Amino acid sequence: MLANYGYKNGSGDYFITIDTDKCDGCGNCVPACPFGVLEVGEDENDPFREEPVAKVSEFHRKKIKYSCAPCKPMKKRKPLPCMNVCSPGAIAHSW
Repeated sequence: MLANYGYKNGSGDYFITIDTDKCDGCGNCVPACPFGVLEVGEDENDPFREEPVAKVSEFHRKKIKYSCAPCKPMKKRKPLPCMNVCSPGAIAHSW
């Protein structure tokens, strides 16, 4: 299941997508994020899942564009820290 955290406004779509089928709950993304955007916990989208998954913290969901901005390159695309450490490739950014 794809879990989208973020929002859409007049300037674009700002979502972090976590593929909960790929996420193994290892938590490597949590310390990799310098701004504390991610956390590991219960999958609120799948109440029957027993394993924890990565998700965007409630605090950052409505301001994800600004929380993730320091990691986003202006000109050259490079892997973001959270995506770089996610060995199953469960994390994606929409912008």
